[in-house]
Amino acid sequence: DVQLVESGGGAVQPGGSLRLSCAPSGYTYSSYCMGWFRQAPGKEREGVASINSAGGSTYAQPLVGRGSVSRDNAKNTLYLQMSSLRPDDTAIYYCALTPMEGSTCVRPYKSWGQGTQVTVS
Repeated sequence: DVQLVESGGGAVQPGGSLRLSCAPSGYTYSSYCMGWFRQAPGKEREGVASINSAGGSTYAQPLVGRGSVSRDNAKNTLYLQMSSLRPDDTAIYYCALTPMEGSTCVRPYKSWGQGTQVTVS
């Protein structure tokens, strides 16, 4: 089974930074997408960033200019570096993994982590 374990969440003051990590295991996809999503209280889950196995990355509006997604292949770890954090960034952040079909990420994402809480106040 695919497992995803997030870490790095916590409480931070507005304007601060955090780096989230995600360690995937048990997957056998030769090409895949890994994404970061978040869900704030009372709101729907939204995507914030993704990176595929070829290294291509995308960012959703909430983190454009304030976030950076990267992957350390040697450590098999996905990162989300966030800066200039705002109170409306408060949410549970989830890491997810899905295979690619051609150049497209299969949606919905197939595997999800348990999430890590980020609180900005």
